[in-house]
Amino acid sequence: MKLYSLSIIHKGATKANLLKAAYDLSSFSFFQRSSVQEFMTFTSALIVERTSQGSRASVKEQEYLCHVYVRNDNLGAVVIADTEYPQRVCFTLLEKVLEEFSRQVDSIDWPSGNPETINYKSLDIHLAKYQNPREADAMTKVQAELDETKIILHNTMESLLERGEKLDDLVAKSEHLGNQSKAFYKTARKQNSCCEIM
Repeated sequence: MKLYSLSIIHKGATKANLLKAAYDLSSFSFFQRSSVQEFMTFTSALIVERTSQGSRASVKEQEYLCHVYVRNDNLGAVVIADTEYPQRVCFTLLEKVLEEFSRQVDSIDWPSGNPETINYKSLDIHLAKYQNPREADAMTKVQAELDETKIILHNTMESLLERGEKLDDLVAKSEHLGNQSKAFYKTARKQNSCCEIM
């Protein structure tokens, strides 16, 4: 799971205007990075231009997913991720970044701003923090913990069933248990069989 690009873009009447962007292109070769960055910037602006106000969308481009959110005030954000990255976490990130950006940067600067003139430093921090969705998003973290618990629970049940089968064999082979003890064990086993997992 990886995030490659996070951009904040103002949707103008005729074209989109890039306000700020952060990139993590470490997975690309050094010589490809500038071309990949240009392509991601172009794609992000194009997606914002074609997305209506107040809507969210996800667009698949080759092996990447571009998630976009354009607010009613024409401020938009795009995150480009691989297809494994959770969509819900992407939209949570976009909403958080847009809210924070609109509090720190005056809306008068949006139509004419550019990455050099806009003073917003948190984009790189957000991109780095959200690289691991389990750590960045509380709900994803809880879901991962639940999945791990479920795996442990299944392993425990399997070991209990194996232990139970071995216990049956030991009881049957035991010469030291009397017939009455064996009958008691079998009856108890039958009574508890309603709770067995098949």
